Amino acid sequence: MEKLPSLHLSRRGLIAIGTLAFAAIARPGFAADSLISFDELYGKFGVLGLEFSDKVKRLAGKDVSMKGFMAPPLKAEARFFVLTEVPMSLCPFCSSDADWPDNIVVVYLLEKQTFVQPRQTIEVRGTLEYGSWTDPDTGFVSLLRIRQAEYSAV
Repeated sequence: MEKLPSLHLSRRGLIAIGTLAFAAIARPGFAADSLISFDELYGKFGVLGLEFSDKVKRLAGKDVSMKGFMAPPLKAEARFFVLTEVPMSLCPFCSSDADWPDNIVVVYLLEKQTFVQPRQTIEVRGTLEYGSWTDPDTGFVSLLRIRQAEYSAV
């Protein structure tokens, strides 16, 4: 009879396995690849300007998760806001485009939520879209959007 190798797990190994199992249960449908950061939005600067990264193209139409800061909204009852990499103290519509960063993401909420303070880190979850689009209600032009989104403070 062949002897099976013994399996020895340290306390650290057991904690790591438990943490991974909990993460899989706590966030169903969100694989590590569905997390996207501001650094991953654009691939390079080409002759036509910034080009979307391969990761953005691959995740288009899929559920993603992204962390950032909520720029002050245009009005309190809006169902969308702008997600930024760094906290912004001014609303995006009140400052010149020279002050406004290229790497912003417009977030369209699934349902209205209470907005948070500009310095509060949030995590947004929803469906990623890319390409130029003009909101017919506001006239706001965006290159990147997360639709049917929800967010929570981190």
